[in-house]
Amino acid sequence: MELDRRKVTILKAIIKTYLETGEPVGSRTISKYSDLKLSSATIRNEMSDLEEMGYIIQPHTSAGRIPSDKGYRFYVDQLMEEKDQEINQVQELMFQRVDRLELVLKRLVKMLASNTNYAALISGPHYDQNKLKFIQLSKMDAEKLLLVIVMEGNIIKNAMIPLRHMLPDEAILNLNILLNSALNGIRVEEINLGLISRLKEQAGSHSEVVGAVLDRLAEAVRADGEDLPIYTSGATNIFKYPELSDGSRASQLLSTFEQKDMLKELIGEVNTSEQDAGTGIQVYIGDEMPVQSMKDCSVVTANYVLGEGLRGTIGIVGPKRMDYDKVVSTLRNVMSQLDTAFNRPPDDGK
Repeated sequence: MELDRRKVTILKAIIKTYLETGEPVGSRTISKYSDLKLSSATIRNEMSDLEEMGYIIQPHTSAGRIPSDKGYRFYVDQLMEEKDQEINQVQELMFQRVDRLELVLKRLVKMLASNTNYAALISGPHYDQNKLKFIQLSKMDAEKLLLVIVMEGNIIKNAMIPLRHMLPDEAILNLNILLNSALNGIRVEEINLGLISRLKEQAGSHSEVVGAVLDRLAEAVRADGEDLPIYTSGATNIFKYPELSDGSRASQLLSTFEQKDMLKELIGEVNTSEQDAGTGIQVYIGDEMPVQSMKDCSVVTANYVLGEGLRGTIGIVGPKRMDYDKVVSTLRNVMSQLDTAFNRPPDDGK
């Protein structure tokens, strides 16, 4: 005999009622409590089955039922499963859209600053590989083309290409074939002068259009780097450490966190540095810092990965005598949580 939906609902009603009252639970009480809209006689039959299966027991003749250890175990396991499902649903809702991701990162950076008592920073995710998947030129009118660039991770960029002369549909088709054949799957950084020259030569009289496409492509990638969001928290924690709290040092550090430009320099250095293969952690101490205003500090960083090519940087800034063990442990935990939330394998139904 298996627990069908009706039996599960009745069992949960018995356990919840017993937890509230401490008294054996009868069929009439369950008929009022549950939403099954069943008669007391039907509920009694189901309760008899549950008793036979060992989920409930009858402490006295003609008394109601109470949960057995087996019943409690089923209830707790079901409860934990429901809570896990709620957490998964919340995570999925939180990470569905970029604006929700922004909220998550802002909360995360505050948590890091609070837990470590140092300053914290997190960069928004960006695509560091910049591989091209597809390019599409479409006619808007006689004077311009719409350029659609699809990059790794299905990031889409749009731009307008001005025309000196109207292009026939066949010419636009040939340009699409030419560009995709040459550029599909390569990184933007791999587009060198030799490749540009070959494309323009093959485009013939339409070389100007090819040049404009490549210019817009470079601009789109460059804009990504310039618009990289950086979230910070806990900058005033530096005042807790005497070696960082004197006027000039504190002022420089606060300015660095407020202006963000030098933090982008730090993140750029992190993205091009070799991280420890075992921990994924990079530590900069004193003069190792790429940012002059942070020469009196230590910074522990890690790159989080949200998908193929999509990554961001987490950093903790504090005095050279920071608690490295605690900071590294905290970063590992955060990276693990982000990995679980974003990079879980799809549910195969098992």
